Amino acid sequence: MNPFLNVLESQNIPKESCLKRAELTTLQVNMGDLCNQSCSHCHVGSSPQGKKIMPLEVVDRILEFLSKNRGLILDITGGAPELNPNFDYFLEKARPLAREIVIRSNLTVFFEPGKEYLPEFFKRNNIHLICSLPCYEEKNVDAQRGLGVFEKSIKALQLLNSCGYSQDKELVLDLAYNPKGINLPPQQDILEREYRENLKKSYGVEFNRLVAMTNVPIKRFKEYLEANGEYSNYVRLLEDNFNPDTVTGIMCRRYLSVGYDGKLYDCDFNQSLNWALKDEKAKPLSIDKVDIKDIENRDVMVGEHCFSCTAGFGSSCQGALDIKETVKAYYGKVLKTTKDLKTTACCSVDAMPKKQREYLAKIHPEICDKFYGCGSPIPPLLKDLKVLDLGCGTGRDTYLVSQMVGSRGFVIGVDMTDEQLDIARKHIDYQTEKSGFKKPNVDFRKGYIENLKSVGIKDNSIDLVISNCVINLSPDKIGVFSEVFRVLKPGGEFYFADVFCGRRMPEHLKHDSVLYGECLGGALYIEDFRRSLRKIGCLDYRVVTSRRIALNNKEVEEKVGGIDFYSMTIRAFKLDDLEDICEDYGQTAVYLGTISGCAHQFKLDDHHLFFTGKPMLVCGNTASMLSNTRYGKHFKIVGDKSRHFGPFPCGPTPAASKTDVVKTGGSCC
Repeated sequence: MNPFLNVLESQNIPKESCLKRAELTTLQVNMGDLCNQSCSHCHVGSSPQGKKIMPLEVVDRILEFLSKNRGLILDITGGAPELNPNFDYFLEKARPLAREIVIRSNLTVFFEPGKEYLPEFFKRNNIHLICSLPCYEEKNVDAQRGLGVFEKSIKALQLLNSCGYSQDKELVLDLAYNPKGINLPPQQDILEREYRENLKKSYGVEFNRLVAMTNVPIKRFKEYLEANGEYSNYVRLLEDNFNPDTVTGIMCRRYLSVGYDGKLYDCDFNQSLNWALKDEKAKPLSIDKVDIKDIENRDVMVGEHCFSCTAGFGSSCQGALDIKETVKAYYGKVLKTTKDLKTTACCSVDAMPKKQREYLAKIHPEICDKFYGCGSPIPPLLKDLKVLDLGCGTGRDTYLVSQMVGSRGFVIGVDMTDEQLDIARKHIDYQTEKSGFKKPNVDFRKGYIENLKSVGIKDNSIDLVISNCVINLSPDKIGVFSEVFRVLKPGGEFYFADVFCGRRMPEHLKHDSVLYGECLGGALYIEDFRRSLRKIGCLDYRVVTSRRIALNNKEVEEKVGGIDFYSMTIRAFKLDDLEDICEDYGQTAVYLGTISGCAHQFKLDDHHLFFTGKPMLVCGNTASMLSNTRYGKHFKIVGDKSRHFGPFPCGPTPAASKTDVVKTGGSCC
């Protein structure tokens, strides 16, 4: 019997729940075995003598597949994929078709004849690089990869840094580590800290993340082990260190691997073993004859080599389990109710208006028991709106807002966690009846908030986007913000609550699974948030509320040191006429008192409280927010932008508590 399946059975892990192919997120393309190196740990067997080179016709078939299945991550590997004569063509044609392109580079290829242009080429195409550097010491690297490889690798990394990699938030440079000989990688966050300190101090090199990978005992590495009489010892080491927590997140469930000839595999390792996916006639599947829906829920082919991805801290082509899978596991498996949270970061909820509390009372207790919000990101004036709830979870806010938009409004909830969505969908009929509607006005869709196209959210189609303590969990925050402003209608509003921090989180804390699950590891540094919005064209946002978070957990407090965390509610509008600082045009705004539930006053942000009937001087941005949005008919704006008086002296209201409000970088602050 299959040894890997034997271990699953001995651990009482049902094969059906963890070794079925799930929704495809990544297409991994192996462009061949041609490489300028012959590394001892290579599981592909690549070398300068490699003859398996992906031809142009297969590249075109892959491009056609990507055009039919837009929004996937494209992961390009080799050998050295840059040596394939069709590499540049493939990358440039694929760039508009893929959500993200990852290139796995050995770095030294930059110094091959005619390849000097690669750093700038990668920058121009916004490529996410994962570069091999199995150690930060020269002797170790040269022993594994060849004499002089370390020196060339460092020069290549310095070139990438000078191009903006790891300096510019858009240009991601990750390093790939693998251990020497028959060893498992150490804990990734500790190793990453050592890499960061040594490379910065000795060479001035910086990078985004370290990817720790376990060597896989196939092809050349298997030959190396057998030649040294270590194969059985290494396989035993992997099996003895099997970690059941890694199984649900192994990459082969969400990856599809394409070989140089177009054949399909569960993963790159199965490709090296020639374990191709087969059709109903037992013939190998190819990229031009597959529908991704047809391969979902198929059994993943596993064997002895699969212990490499499940030993110790976990490994795979993307290293330790990625953030999304960590978050899914934390919210789908670890947390059962809010009582399981270790800190107060995900449950420090703002006080709700009386009417919203009445709506909340109508929501099923099971939905509320699994609510992990950090605020109350629900603005007024929602009747008849189309609303999108990012990271809706079990649907508490979705169902609350569904009552506020009424039977002619509609609310879409998007989440990536099956266990959460199952509960949300389970109570649709119950909530429809409780709301007094004849038919549901909600829809729950499984997907990623960084890619709303994949769940059918069209451009300029949403009146209001809300989110409650979810964006911090995304590894691609600027991708989320870009999608939000794509789907918002002109004048639409983005209103969300989340965890922010007063300084940037150290890299090793960003990847701590508990801190991430508790909404701390991915907390947004307020100035980086401002810069992210500016990049996508939103020049002004407003802080509605801000409250410092008391963690109340000694272990977590020791981990984060002196970092201060805040629960903040933010609003921003999709407006074309906003400026990057507040400007004075002599305008005034008068609130008419006509918004339901706000008869006497309306709060725009932490320093704009409008009293009914009282004129208030406002900057040009504030005037636009109040007149060119759904709030327009509830305000009287006097004046226009025909005459300018210089910068507008905006600032927090005198009543704002200095201990509760963190300084922010919105233009009107």
